[in-house]
Amino acid sequence: MFKSKITKEEVNQLPIVSFDGKITVIDKPEQVKEAVEKLRQSEFLGLDTETRPSFTRGIRYKISLLQISSIEECFLFRLNYIGFPAELAQLLADEKIMKVGLALRDDFAGLNRLSKFKPANHIDIQSVAKEYGILELGLQKVFAIIFGRKISKAQQLTNWESPELTEQQLRYGATDAWASLLIYMQLLREKKLPKKQVEKLIADANAEQIALQQAKALESGRTPS
Repeated sequence: MFKSKITKEEVNQLPIVSFDGKITVIDKPEQVKEAVEKLRQSEFLGLDTETRPSFTRGIRYKISLLQISSIEECFLFRLNYIGFPAELAQLLADEKIMKVGLALRDDFAGLNRLSKFKPANHIDIQSVAKEYGILELGLQKVFAIIFGRKISKAQQLTNWESPELTEQQLRYGATDAWASLLIYMQLLREKKLPKKQVEKLIADANAEQIALQQAKALESGRTPS
C-alpha cells in the first residue's frame, strides 16, 4: 500500500530522475505526419502541455508545447510554430489508444481553443491515484510516492515560446509526459484499495486538514470557523 500523502520537504530529499529516452522536437508542419505514425504504434501514451507564463493580469497565452510520450521516445510539438494539426487532433480522439496525463481537462480545454476536437480514451492520474490510496494531486508528489524519486519542476515558468528551447526545457517537457505514463503503467500492476478504505483515507485527511487550520487560527489569535 502506498502512503497517501508526502510533504514538500520529503520530496526534496529524494534523488532526481528525468526522462532519458529519445526526445524529438517537431517545429515544422511537414514533420507531424511521421511523428504521429510513430506514436500510433503505442497502446498507451503520456500527455502534457506547456504554456508561456503570463505575469500580467488579463493576459493569457495559448498552449505553446504539446508533449506526447511513449516509454522510449517523447515528441515535443511546438504548437506556437505548427498550430494544432488535424493529425494530432485525430490521435487524441482515437479510441484505440489510451492517453494518460494529469489535469487533462485543462490540457484539452487549451487545445480546443486552438482547434475543436473531441478527445477519447483518456485517463487522469488525479482520479486513478485515489483508487490506490494516493491523495496527492500534483504530478511531482504522486511520482515521489510511487517511485521514491523526484521530478524537477524548475523549468515550469520559463518561456515556452523562445525561438530555441534549452536542453533543460526539452528534458522537463519530456519528463512530465513520460512520468504520467510511467505512473499509470505501475498502477496497473498494483491492487486497488477497497472503496470503503479509500473513503476512510479521504475522511481522515480532511479531518487532519481541518484540525491543522484550527490550530493555526488559534496560534494567530483568531477564532476558527
